[in-house]
Amino acid sequence: MITKQTIARSIPSAGAILLLFTATYMTGTASYAAGPVDDGAKTAAPAVEANQPLYMLIRADDMGMSHGQNQAFQTLIESGIPLSVSVMFPCPWWKHAVDILKKHPEVSVGVHLTLNAEWKHYRWGPVLGPSAVPSLVDEEGYFFPSRALLYGNHPELTEMEAELRAQVQRAVDSGLQIDYIDYHMGAAVQTPETRKIVEQIAADYGLAISRWFGEDYSNITYSAPIGSKTDSLVSRVNRLNPDAVNLQVVHIAPEQSDMNDLVDLNEFGLPNMARHRHGELQALLSPEFRQAIQQNNVTLITYRDLIRMRGLESMQRPAMYRD
Repeated sequence: MITKQTIARSIPSAGAILLLFTATYMTGTASYAAGPVDDGAKTAAPAVEANQPLYMLIRADDMGMSHGQNQAFQTLIESGIPLSVSVMFPCPWWKHAVDILKKHPEVSVGVHLTLNAEWKHYRWGPVLGPSAVPSLVDEEGYFFPSRALLYGNHPELTEMEAELRAQVQRAVDSGLQIDYIDYHMGAAVQTPETRKIVEQIAADYGLAISRWFGEDYSNITYSAPIGSKTDSLVSRVNRLNPDAVNLQVVHIAPEQSDMNDLVDLNEFGLPNMARHRHGELQALLSPEFRQAIQQNNVTLITYRDLIRMRGLESMQRPAMYRD
């Protein structure tokens, strides 16, 4: 388990800094404005008041996976919405993602720990190369398309740790400020042993782990029918949990790009994935979403803000992942 003594980064206490984001709305535009509030000499967080904003964190996954993905991320980032972005550093377009993110230091960046490559005709492999981690790859040297196939190959824990560390190191070496880690398709936290590896890597690099702050998780827009993504997102905003940070995980794509030619090799993968992801992007940019944020007095925050508010030492493994 991650402890305070293993955390490398110095984080102010929750009572010292509280960052609040207020969404502002301009007619015909999709703009957000944010401003920090410092409570100065206060020694404890203020009591919860009836009109205190609900907290919502939007985490957008898979940046760097493809050129189309990056186009969608650039559009969403430029809308001004407070955003946490998870980058796939083994993928071919990660450097392009870094270039975009360096122009937007306000975005909280995470490493999307990747051990799967799920698309037909579009595959990627380990940062370390297949010869260094042979138990993690198929006969062609690519990551397996599913968790079942990966773990069916009996991956070596030492190889898995080496590869995940290499991905985080690539992220750090990119020059971006890295705030957190999470996990593509859940592969990196599949077993108690791999969860310990992820926690140790986070501790060694002084990073947060998504969902280790007790977030109220949702990816409701992912599988919502095409054409109803906005309704599903608004429904989520209308029933946020007042006792937790509400985490909404999204996957986005532009209307037309290389994403339109990708087919998920997993049987559970959604058909017309590009259309689904474009629908999620439209939902996030919609006036209905912004109106719901305003009407429900929702404060949008990022993982960088959450670290400042809570401190890394407050992290705990989610109940669903406890041994």
